[in-house]
This record gives sequence, structure tokens and C-alpha cells, in this order.
Amino acid sequence: MADGKTRALVNDQPVSVQTLRAIGSSLVEIHGQHDDRALADPASHRAILDSFAGNEKELAALRKAHLHWSEARDTLRDHQTRLEAARKEADFLRHACDELSALGPEEGEETKLADRRQAMMAAEKASGEIREALDTVGGSSSPIPTLLSVQRRLERRGTENDALLGPAIRALSTALDALEETRSALEAAERAADFDPRELERAEERLFALRAASRKYHVPVDQLSALAERYAADVEALDQSETSLVKLEAALKEAEDRYIAAAQTLSKKRAKAAVELEKAVMAELPPLKLERAKFIVALERDENARGPDGFDHIEFWVETNPGSRPGPMMKVASGGELSRFMLALKVSLADRGSAPTLVFDEIDTGVGGAVADAIGQRLSRLAKKTQVLSVTHAPQVAARASTHLLIAKGESGKGKRIATRVVTIDDAHRREEIARMLSGAEITEEARAAAKKLIEAAK
Repeated sequence: MADGKTRALVNDQPVSVQTLRAIGSSLVEIHGQHDDRALADPASHRAILDSFAGNEKELAALRKAHLHWSEARDTLRDHQTRLEAARKEADFLRHACDELSALGPEEGEETKLADRRQAMMAAEKASGEIREALDTVGGSSSPIPTLLSVQRRLERRGTENDALLGPAIRALSTALDALEETRSALEAAERAADFDPRELERAEERLFALRAASRKYHVPVDQLSALAERYAADVEALDQSETSLVKLEAALKEAEDRYIAAAQTLSKKRAKAAVELEKAVMAELPPLKLERAKFIVALERDENARGPDGFDHIEFWVETNPGSRPGPMMKVASGGELSRFMLALKVSLADRGSAPTLVFDEIDTGVGGAVADAIGQRLSRLAKKTQVLSVTHAPQVAARASTHLLIAKGESGKGKRIATRVVTIDDAHRREEIARMLSGAEITEEARAAAKKLIEAAK
């Protein structure tokens, strides 16, 4: 952006530069005289050999076996760690298990007990007032008998003078009904408040026991039940440790044997494919003037280095001259030799183990004549399987391309700024350009004839 900030996106999804670089390397490979990417990276050589050999099925089986072996190993390690910790605390575990088992805590029990205890304590406080009120309303000091007597006397007089005593008699009757209703309500309250003191004592003892266990084991009361189950499982695991350990060790051994068998099968296929790849690359070297060189697939097996791709370490080595010590391509081969080794290897691989687009940056520098023509032939063969872009100054290479792009610098616009332009040229201009590559600044008729001959020979 204008402010210098950058953003990387793939399919409209933000990604890191590292992710972008990884994706880019799977889409485009760049090969040049001093390029250390693509095939020169030893980390990719094992995958290239597997692709050449068609080991996809075996590699998938090996990775699955490695996953199962890793899981079995982790399971055994976890079990061993747990048992070791359990053995160190065996006495404590058994005591805790017995204690919690005898206590028998239940989830939510603390809340229920606390609520019940609170209700019983409240009822205990209210029961005295209820009994006193009930004695006042319906006991020995109740006014009801007196009021009834008064009511009866008034009723006898009321027959003679209802207008005078009727309202009082009716009011007295209402009062007696209200007192009777009050007495019934108080009796119901007394029954509701009635409880067994021993029940309150039991509830308190249970609640205090649960809270004491909570403090002792440093967990909330509601988690005592889960803790008891975990301790019981630990004790059971301790009791059955040898049986479980033997089973897990047997499962690990079985998974390890399957992994080793799969790795050995794949390793044998790799060894066979390494010989075939060496022969294929060696067959490409003489036309590239590397007839005295050797291409070597160095395969080293270390069965202690067990990864998801097996225990083979593979690296492409070369020997540039008879009697010289072979070594990794990037360390032994010169720039020109390295680019030709790369080309021979890519041609041998064809479209296997390759990105869909290959860029060769002046790999023909320092060669000419038959070597340049051999390079052009192999680039043309490779282009039948993948897309190939070649930056070249060799007319033998340019003549074999299906499309010719001319790259040139020149002034652009009124400001006479220098700009680089890329132009696709037609057949006529292509002959002129190849003739220029052959003759230099002044194009001669002989150069044009030679360019035409190159193009026709390439077809």
C-alpha cells in the first residue's frame, strides 16, 4: 500500500507471508545457476523420490501406522505417569477412598441440607409464639366460653327485643366465628412447625461432616462426589496396574511392529526407485556435457529416527569428476553444472514431484552449441508435461519454445522514464530476434538463414 503496509491474501482469506511463501513454492519452482530453492533443498528430496516411485499408497499407510503408534505410546506414557503418582500416594488414596465412600456425598446435598436446617431452626423459633397464641385463643384462657355464654343470654333476651339486641348478637356471632377460624389456623401452623429435634441434629451433623471433608480435600462440597469417583478409579487402576500395563505395552508393541513393517516396505521401494532415478538422470547427463559426472541418490536408513515419513534420510548428491569426492549438489556443483543437473533431474521426473509452473533463469549461461541445443530439447520435452518459462540468451533454446516473449528496456512517456516492456513476438519477428541472438548488433543474411534453420529443426 502507499503507506508501506502490506497484506497477503489467498482466495480472499488473510494469510501470513510464511503461508504465502509455502503456497507459492507448491505453485512455481525457480531454477537458476545460484538458486538454492526447489530441487536444491534437501528437505524436499525424499518427497521427490516418493513421487517418482509412486509411493502415495505406501506413504499414506505409513503415516497412519505412525499415528497409531504415537497414540499408543502416549497412552502408555500417560498410564505409567498416573500409576507412578498413584503408587507414591497409595496409602493416602486408599484412606481417602474409604473415607469418602463411607461419607457418600451427593451433588447438591449441601444446599438441600442447609435449606432444611434453616427451615427447622426458623420453625423452632416460631413454635413457642404459636403455642402461646393458640392457648390464648383456644386454651384455658380462651375468651370463647365467656363469649358463648354472653351470646346465649343475649339471644334469650333478643326474642323479646330484636331491634335492640339483634345487631349485637350478630356481631358477637361473627367474632366467635373469627376466633374459631383463628384457632384452626394456629393449629395448622403448629402442625407445620412441628419437627423432630433429632432430625435437626442429624442434618447439622451431616452438613458439618460434608464441609469438614471439603476443607480437608480442598474442593467444594458439590465436587466431593466427583473426587470420590476419581479416587476410586485411581485405586482400581492401582489394583489392576500390572494387567493394564501389560495390555498397553502389548498394544504399543503391535503398533510399533506395524509401523516398522510399513516403513521397511516403503524403504525398499525407495531404494529400488533411487537406482531407477539415478539411471534416468545419468542418461540425461552426456548430452549436457556432464558425461564424466555422476548423480547419486544418497539414502541413509536410521531406524531410530522414526517419523511419519519413515526412517530414511534422502539427499541428492553429485560427483562432478571421476575420483572426486561426491557430496550434496549445492556444495559440489558449480553454478552451470548445478543448473544442468537440475534440468536433467526435472526431465527425468517429468510431471512427478513438480510444481505446475517451472521457471529456468539463464540455466544455459556459459554453454553453447550442442549443449545449449541439448538444454533446449529437454526444456521442450519438459514443457509437454508442465508449464515452462525460460529466460535465455541462447538461440538454440529460444528456437524450441512455443511462445517467444521479448524483454527490453527503453524510454517511456514524456518524462523519458526507463521502463521494462514484455512483448509477445510473431514468427517473423521471432526469426529476426533469434538471428540477432546469433549475430549480435548487425543482423546478417547468414544469421537469418541460421535462425530459420534452428526454428525448422525445432519443429
